[in-house]
Amino acid sequence: MDFALSEEHRLVQQTARDFATREILPVASQLDAEHRFPAEIVRGLAELGLMGVMVPEEYGGAGMDNVAYVLAMEEVARACASTAAIMSVNNSLVCDPILRYGTEEQKRRYLPVLASGREIGCYCLTEPQAGSDAASLQTTARLDGDGWVLNGTKVFVTNAREAWVFIVYARTEPEAGPRGISAFIVERDHPGISVGKVERKMGLLASSTCEVLLQDCRVPRDNLLGARGEGFKVALSTLDGGRIGIAAQAVGIARAALEESVAYARERRQFGRPIAEFQAIQWKIADMATRIDAARLLTLRAAWLRDQGKRCTAEASMAKLFASETAMFAAHQGVQIFGGYGYIKDYPVERYFRDAKITEIYEGTSEIQRLVIARNLLA
Repeated sequence: MDFALSEEHRLVQQTARDFATREILPVASQLDAEHRFPAEIVRGLAELGLMGVMVPEEYGGAGMDNVAYVLAMEEVARACASTAAIMSVNNSLVCDPILRYGTEEQKRRYLPVLASGREIGCYCLTEPQAGSDAASLQTTARLDGDGWVLNGTKVFVTNAREAWVFIVYARTEPEAGPRGISAFIVERDHPGISVGKVERKMGLLASSTCEVLLQDCRVPRDNLLGARGEGFKVALSTLDGGRIGIAAQAVGIARAALEESVAYARERRQFGRPIAEFQAIQWKIADMATRIDAARLLTLRAAWLRDQGKRCTAEASMAKLFASETAMFAAHQGVQIFGGYGYIKDYPVERYFRDAKITEIYEGTSEIQRLVIARNLLA
């Protein structure tokens, strides 16, 4: 058993860390305050290969693996969770299903554009009445001549306002349950697709989260992603990878909270000495560090399993569950260590606290992760 990173993985980690420290961290608070999409930063990430980490070089990507991806994700999230969310969706939820299930023509049309950062994508699964119960989605797709006609509403779509590619899940066989769902690649310029309400959120304020409206949206017949009726399989497989990415994002947020707390505890003085000398503070920091290390190891294990082509559904859920709850724990402890200053926007732990919460919700709530893990153990 070897816990050391390869030279290539260390290089990816250091490159992402240097870029995040130099280009993202100094403006993260401003991006959050202005609710501003970090377009220049996204282009910079793309130049480093981080918008298409696992896309093969022949399709314009970096040709790296899941371990490289989570190492980079942690570094980006440590600087700005919003930027990490944008990167995560493009990699895990858009490029990955096209790479795994797309035709050769689809791969060559979409992957080079997405991996280069010229355009980004989004993932349209959740609906107003279909959240955790994704199999109950009501968006429909029917064949009409040489194309598909889609009708329905999707919600909580990250990147929707800026996206060119929309991975949309719709029901092609109304009475077939999960086996009646298919996946489609929809482009922004296809007639009948529009972005509706832009959500006002607690955190991740530099990334857009929107409603997507499909009103007689006409999509070419060849834009079916995977086989007809296998969309739910595509969605679940995609979410395995997505949950690993969110776990890495959560580790990055937690690490940011820890690093800021350590620095503050060394500087802040009360009762005539640094608060870092108080056992109450030391125990908080020890608990934060221990949980973060455990979360990182779970995340790396899930990424490694996926790279080996092994089933990792339970392991991805374990990583996502533990890492997201660690992010919330670390952010909460960070605010507590900062005291009153942790509650105001002049200090970054306030932002970490707001950003951490979503990791327990999107791509499957903590409750859903526990169900997935239990079902895999009891099956």
